[in-house]
Amino acid sequence: MDYIRQFDIKLEKEMYYAGEVINGHVIIDTIENFKLKAIRVGLKGKAHTEWKVVVSGDRRTVLDDQCFIDERATIWGKDKIEGNVPILPRGNHSFSFRFQLPESALPCSFESKVGTVRYYIRVTLDIPYASPPQGMKYFTIIGPHIDCMDEQYLKPLIGQDKRSTCCLCCARGPVTLRTQLERSAYCCGESIKLKADIDNQSEEEARLKLKLVQYVDYFIDRRVLGVNKSTSHTVLEYTGDPVHSHSRSKFDSSSSLVVPVMPPTLVGICRLLQVQYMLKVSLQLENSGEDLNLNFPISIATCPFRIPNSNQQTQISYEVAADHVEGGLYIGPEFQLGQVYDGSTDEAETVVLYKPVYVCVSYSKLKNIQNASRATRGAAIGNAAVDIKPAPIL
Repeated sequence: MDYIRQFDIKLEKEMYYAGEVINGHVIIDTIENFKLKAIRVGLKGKAHTEWKVVVSGDRRTVLDDQCFIDERATIWGKDKIEGNVPILPRGNHSFSFRFQLPESALPCSFESKVGTVRYYIRVTLDIPYASPPQGMKYFTIIGPHIDCMDEQYLKPLIGQDKRSTCCLCCARGPVTLRTQLERSAYCCGESIKLKADIDNQSEEEARLKLKLVQYVDYFIDRRVLGVNKSTSHTVLEYTGDPVHSHSRSKFDSSSSLVVPVMPPTLVGICRLLQVQYMLKVSLQLENSGEDLNLNFPISIATCPFRIPNSNQQTQISYEVAADHVEGGLYIGPEFQLGQVYDGSTDEAETVVLYKPVYVCVSYSKLKNIQNASRATRGAAIGNAAVDIKPAPIL
């Protein structure tokens, strides 16, 4: 439309929580009068999964969608016009709109090659005898609500594994690994507080290894039978110093494991995808190759830990996910804007139009190390204990 000089959608902010109100404006700048039936605004939030499968030798695409929000409003004109079509005069116009987000739990905005959760505002100009111009504005939903202060997350998780190495019928000294995770929910930017007690009475060295793993499962309902796809990514890992034979060692992760920016735990809210995290603690014996393994489920929260009765405010920021986890690895082609190559030695940069953000605590300390396997400091506090039985690495 040559007579439309500007067509833009502006929101009050770029991220929202469930239950909040979305306020925005549609900006239209025209150089001449034109007939306009209506300006329609829609709010939509949906999940989408899609990938290719091979069926009877044929490669086919399977996909599925789940809608969370679908609301519409007319902010100028009428849906049904009787008689003459109204005319929008030339000039700069601003039309306001307002949507109330549902109070129910909403999955977080999420981007990956296999599945997405997207929320957006769509504006349509209904012009008679012409293809209706449309504009879209994506925004981020912060959710679901997972609070580190909930009682279920404040209970310490305690685990123990013990193994006695043997040579034929002669038993050698035992190796024991005892661990305590002070709480099981953490915001991005917080330090995971894990304590470990290693008793190595064997004849070989042992080494403590920690790994936080992200598991993402995608689902597609396909008639009676469904299809699914799973992926996993190592979020961060740590390898300790060797523990010599016939010695004991203690470990405290208060200066070792900081959670990088990544999507929160997402279970039971979206039927097309779920995101879970597991902290894997292992003690590896150098010569025999035997391991002692303990697994702790970790929840990535959207509401950080607060020290009770403290006046100190927790500083929160919103940042894009690290580029080595699902949710930060992929940028959809519709959100990439390539710049024209100007002949310089530097390659043309790609401008990212949209990428979801997530809650982060003290991100300024994390920014320089979010792609590293070792991180800085933090704290965790809890009370009553829960026993964790030894479990094999998944």
